[in-house]
Amino acid sequence: MAEHRSMQRAALLDAARSLLSEGGTEALTFPALAERTGLARSSVYEYFRSRAAVVEELCQVDFPVWAAEVAAAMEREDAAEDRIAAYVRRQLELVGDRRHRAVVAISASELDAGARERIRAAHGGLVTMIVEALADMGHAEPRLAAMLVQGVVDAAVRRIELGAEEPAVVADAAVGMALRGVRG
Repeated sequence: MAEHRSMQRAALLDAARSLLSEGGTEALTFPALAERTGLARSSVYEYFRSRAAVVEELCQVDFPVWAAEVAAAMEREDAAEDRIAAYVRRQLELVGDRRHRAVVAISASELDAGARERIRAAHGGLVTMIVEALADMGHAEPRLAAMLVQGVVDAAVRRIELGAEEPAVVADAAVGMALRGVRG
Protein backbone atom coordinates (compact mmCIF):
# COMPACT_ATOMS: atom_id res chain seq x y z
CA MET A 1 0.00 0.00 0.00
CA ALA A 2 2.76 2.46 0.91
CA GLU A 3 4.60 1.70 -2.32
CA HIS A 4 1.42 2.28 -4.34
CA ARG A 5 0.87 5.66 -2.64
CA SER A 6 4.47 6.60 -3.29
CA MET A 7 4.13 5.71 -6.97
CA GLN A 8 0.87 7.68 -7.26
CA ARG A 9 2.47 10.69 -5.56
CA ALA A 10 5.44 10.50 -7.96
CA ALA A 11 3.04 10.28 -10.93
CA LEU A 12 1.18 13.35 -9.66
CA LEU A 13 4.44 15.29 -9.30
CA ASP A 14 5.53 14.26 -12.79
CA ALA A 15 2.18 15.37 -14.19
CA ALA A 16 2.52 18.66 -12.30
CA ARG A 17 5.98 19.24 -13.83
CA SER A 18 4.54 18.70 -17.29
CA LEU A 19 1.58 20.97 -16.69
CA LEU A 20 3.76 23.76 -15.27
CA SER A 21 6.23 23.39 -18.12
CA GLU A 22 3.51 23.46 -20.76
CA GLY A 23 1.21 26.13 -19.41
CA GLY A 24 2.58 27.75 -16.25
CA THR A 25 0.75 27.90 -12.96
CA GLU A 26 -2.65 28.38 -14.62
CA ALA A 27 -2.36 24.90 -16.15
CA LEU A 28 -1.74 23.25 -12.78
CA THR A 29 -5.23 22.31 -11.64
CA PHE A 30 -6.52 19.28 -9.79
CA PRO A 31 -8.78 18.28 -12.70
CA ALA A 32 -5.76 18.41 -15.03
CA LEU A 33 -3.67 16.38 -12.58
CA ALA A 34 -6.45 13.83 -12.32
CA GLU A 35 -6.74 13.58 -16.09
CA ARG A 36 -2.98 13.19 -16.59
CA THR A 37 -2.66 10.47 -13.96
CA GLY A 38 -5.95 8.66 -14.48
CA LEU A 39 -6.99 9.34 -10.90
CA ALA A 40 -10.34 10.66 -9.79
CA ARG A 41 -10.19 14.35 -8.93
CA SER A 42 -11.15 13.55 -5.34
CA SER A 43 -8.18 11.16 -5.16
CA VAL A 44 -5.77 13.99 -5.96
CA TYR A 45 -6.92 15.70 -2.74
CA GLU A 46 -5.84 12.60 -0.80
CA TYR A 47 -2.25 13.37 -1.80
CA PHE A 48 -2.22 17.18 -1.79
CA ARG A 49 -4.46 19.62 0.06
CA SER A 50 -3.94 22.43 -2.45
CA ARG A 51 -2.19 23.49 -5.61
CA ALA A 52 0.34 25.33 -3.45
CA ALA A 53 1.14 22.04 -1.66
CA VAL A 54 1.92 20.43 -5.02
CA VAL A 55 4.17 23.34 -5.95
CA GLU A 56 5.95 23.27 -2.61
CA GLU A 57 6.66 19.54 -2.85
CA LEU A 58 7.97 19.96 -6.38
CA CYS A 59 10.46 22.49 -5.06
CA GLN A 60 11.47 20.19 -2.22
CA VAL A 61 12.05 17.32 -4.66
CA ASP A 62 13.45 19.11 -7.71
CA PHE A 63 15.50 21.96 -6.34
CA PRO A 64 18.13 19.75 -4.64
CA VAL A 65 18.59 17.76 -7.86
CA TRP A 66 19.00 20.95 -9.84
CA ALA A 67 21.44 22.37 -7.27
CA ALA A 68 23.46 19.13 -7.31
CA GLU A 69 23.85 19.42 -11.07
CA VAL A 70 25.15 22.97 -10.71
CA ALA A 71 27.52 21.87 -7.93
CA ALA A 72 28.81 18.96 -10.03
CA ALA A 73 29.57 21.31 -12.93
CA MET A 74 31.48 23.60 -10.58
CA GLU A 75 33.44 20.73 -9.02
CA ARG A 76 34.83 19.76 -12.41
CA GLU A 77 36.66 23.09 -12.53
CA ASP A 78 39.83 24.05 -10.68
CA ALA A 79 40.15 27.80 -11.14
CA ALA A 80 37.75 30.11 -9.27
CA GLU A 81 36.73 31.96 -12.46
CA ASP A 82 36.00 28.66 -14.19
CA ARG A 83 33.81 27.56 -11.24
CA ILE A 84 31.84 30.81 -11.51
CA ALA A 85 31.45 30.34 -15.27
CA ALA A 86 30.26 26.76 -14.69
CA TYR A 87 27.76 28.02 -12.08
CA VAL A 88 26.26 30.44 -14.59
CA ARG A 89 26.37 28.11 -17.60
CA ARG A 90 24.89 25.05 -15.90
CA GLN A 91 21.94 27.00 -14.57
CA LEU A 92 21.27 28.38 -18.03
CA GLU A 93 21.62 24.93 -19.61
CA LEU A 94 18.92 23.71 -17.22
CA VAL A 95 16.40 26.30 -18.43
CA GLY A 96 14.82 23.85 -20.86
CA ASP A 97 14.65 21.07 -18.26
CA ARG A 98 11.10 20.40 -17.01
CA ARG A 99 12.29 20.58 -13.40
CA HIS A 100 13.67 24.04 -13.96
CA ARG A 101 10.60 25.21 -15.85
CA ALA A 102 8.49 24.01 -12.95
CA VAL A 103 10.63 25.88 -10.41
CA VAL A 104 10.43 29.06 -12.50
CA ALA A 105 6.66 28.73 -12.85
CA ILE A 106 6.48 28.09 -9.14
CA SER A 107 8.22 31.34 -8.33
CA ALA A 108 5.15 33.19 -9.64
CA SER A 109 2.74 30.95 -7.75
CA GLU A 110 0.41 31.69 -4.88
CA LEU A 111 2.42 30.04 -2.12
CA ASP A 112 1.98 30.93 1.51
CA ALA A 113 4.70 32.91 3.28
CA GLY A 114 6.25 29.82 4.88
CA ALA A 115 6.56 27.99 1.56
CA ARG A 116 8.03 31.06 -0.14
CA GLU A 117 10.58 31.35 2.67
CA ARG A 118 11.61 27.68 2.35
CA ILE A 119 12.05 28.13 -1.39
CA ARG A 120 14.04 31.34 -0.86
CA ALA A 121 16.28 29.50 1.61
CA ALA A 122 16.89 26.71 -0.90
CA HIS A 123 17.72 29.30 -3.55
CA GLY A 124 20.07 30.98 -1.09
CA GLY A 125 21.88 27.66 -0.77
CA LEU A 126 22.49 27.75 -4.50
CA VAL A 127 24.04 31.20 -4.25
CA THR A 128 26.39 30.09 -1.46
CA MET A 129 28.01 27.70 -3.96
CA ILE A 130 29.92 30.55 -5.56
CA VAL A 131 30.77 32.52 -2.41
CA GLU A 132 33.90 30.39 -1.90
CA ALA A 133 35.00 30.87 -5.51
CA LEU A 134 34.56 34.62 -5.15
CA ALA A 135 36.53 34.60 -1.89
CA ASP A 136 39.27 32.59 -3.65
CA MET A 137 39.43 35.38 -6.21
CA GLY A 138 39.97 37.85 -3.37
CA HIS A 139 36.63 39.57 -3.76
CA ALA A 140 36.04 41.97 -0.85
CA GLU A 141 32.30 41.20 -0.62
CA PRO A 142 31.88 37.60 -1.85
CA ARG A 143 28.30 37.15 -0.54
CA LEU A 144 27.11 40.38 -2.15
CA ALA A 145 28.90 39.52 -5.38
CA ALA A 146 27.31 36.04 -5.35
CA MET A 147 23.84 37.59 -5.08
CA LEU A 148 24.61 39.91 -7.97
CA VAL A 149 25.92 37.04 -10.11
CA GLN A 150 22.68 35.20 -9.41
CA GLY A 151 20.83 38.33 -10.56
CA VAL A 152 22.66 38.07 -13.88
CA VAL A 153 21.65 34.39 -14.07
CA ASP A 154 18.02 35.22 -13.30
CA ALA A 155 17.94 37.92 -15.99
CA ALA A 156 19.54 35.52 -18.48
CA VAL A 157 16.93 32.87 -17.66
CA ARG A 158 14.19 35.36 -18.49
CA ARG A 159 15.87 36.23 -21.82
CA ILE A 160 16.19 32.56 -22.75
CA GLU A 161 12.56 31.95 -21.90
CA LEU A 162 11.51 34.88 -24.08
CA GLY A 163 13.30 33.22 -26.98
CA ALA A 164 14.56 36.53 -28.34
CA GLU A 165 18.15 35.28 -28.65
CA GLU A 166 19.80 31.89 -28.96
CA PRO A 167 20.43 30.36 -25.52
CA ALA A 168 24.17 30.04 -26.25
CA VAL A 169 24.38 33.77 -27.02
CA VAL A 170 22.60 34.62 -23.76
CA ALA A 171 24.82 32.21 -21.81
CA ASP A 172 28.02 33.68 -23.28
CA ALA A 173 26.86 37.21 -22.48
CA ALA A 174 25.84 36.25 -18.94
CA VAL A 175 29.15 34.50 -18.22
CA GLY A 176 31.07 37.49 -19.61
CA MET A 177 29.07 39.96 -17.52
CA ALA A 178 29.41 37.88 -14.38
CA LEU A 179 33.15 37.43 -14.74
CA ARG A 180 33.82 41.06 -15.66
CA GLY A 181 31.70 42.13 -12.72
CA VAL A 182 33.46 39.98 -10.14
CA ARG A 183 36.91 40.87 -11.41
CA GLY A 184 36.13 44.58 -11.01
